Amino acid sequence: MSRRNGFGVRDLVRESGHGIGARPGKLALTILGTVLGIAALVVTIGMAQTGGGQIARQFDAVAATQAVVAPGTAQGADGSSRSRTALPWDTPERLGRLNGVESVALLADLDAGDRRITSVPLVDPSAPAQVQPRLVASSSELLPALRGTLATGRMFDSGHDARGDRVAVLGAGAAQRLGVNRVDSQPSIFIGEDAYTVIGIVSDVSRRRDVLDAVILPLGTARADFGLTSASEAQVKIAVGAGPLVAEQAPLALSPNTPENITVQAPAVGNRLQENVQSDVNAIFLALGAVALLVGGLGIANVTLLGVIERVGEIGLRRALGASRRQIAAQFVLESVTIGLLGGLIGAALGSFAVVGVSIAQEWTPVLDLRLVGGSALLGGVIGLVAGAYPALKAASLEPVAALRGGL
Repeated sequence: MSRRNGFGVRDLVRESGHGIGARPGKLALTILGTVLGIAALVVTIGMAQTGGGQIARQFDAVAATQAVVAPGTAQGADGSSRSRTALPWDTPERLGRLNGVESVALLADLDAGDRRITSVPLVDPSAPAQVQPRLVASSSELLPALRGTLATGRMFDSGHDARGDRVAVLGAGAAQRLGVNRVDSQPSIFIGEDAYTVIGIVSDVSRRRDVLDAVILPLGTARADFGLTSASEAQVKIAVGAGPLVAEQAPLALSPNTPENITVQAPAVGNRLQENVQSDVNAIFLALGAVALLVGGLGIANVTLLGVIERVGEIGLRRALGASRRQIAAQFVLESVTIGLLGGLIGAALGSFAVVGVSIAQEWTPVLDLRLVGGSALLGGVIGLVAGAYPALKAASLEPVAALRGGL
């Protein structure tokens, strides 16, 4: 900027600095609005990213590491669905050899027919009918595959399965319904007239929650007592990221000649559910941050405009000494931009500390994009520029004589 009128760049910076520092109290209040706006923006987006990551990890903990293998179905002539093939009984062994597979459990739903499931050997025909627990058959790897835990007792093993032993494991709901809460006395339940020794009670599972309301028998027992011919599905616990590989190789491992007859539900890499949750949470918090920024920008504009009104005499004197309209406007724009930058820097720092502090308190992993932090600080300067544009034009439009008279 030329010094022909006696007001150069150095003078502009000096006058702007004087205007900013002349009223520390007002400066603090003006910066506070921007600080709160920028801090709110960083906190809301940062917590949205962190919270979205936590939600996604909760989904990933099970969904991203679980696959379901089932026989494909075909439409019969009568419109009914029937299986095109059956899962082999050695499915756990076959799938267990695939890379990324951690555990496999075969499952089948059983039909008890007219046989009642009770905890007493005699059934009172006059007693009111009660809802019967479900009847399920599974292989011995049920708990690892479904991430289940036992409340008491043990799970049946491959020996029970191979011998067709009449043993049963109860889900927590079924145990409560049948009145069985301990296994140390070797309690029995009755399916029809046949007694089955209860050896364990399942307290919780992460997949197939219906198992908690079921009586679970070994597959070998179900084949011998109920004529089970095939399993309905295989629950497969896999390593994170192994979904596409398992989906490709499982049909070949179970049905090499007709792999198209096997269906596999496996998580894809980059869970779309995670992306949708992240996007929705970000949108909500971004709107809140935008409102806070609008409030901060209005605060800067209001205080800058009041500053113009209070400094009418100063503006008139500077114009009388040779400062042009552009130089007056530049001075006030520089002041508002500086205030915005200061507020942006302080707000971004406070917002970052808040995100990290909350994450540490909640034992979360903080997720904060550094570009967001740097961009938020610069955004404070942009807000100052926009907010100071009108007051700067207002100051530049004052005539020297009128300004001097107004300042007297």
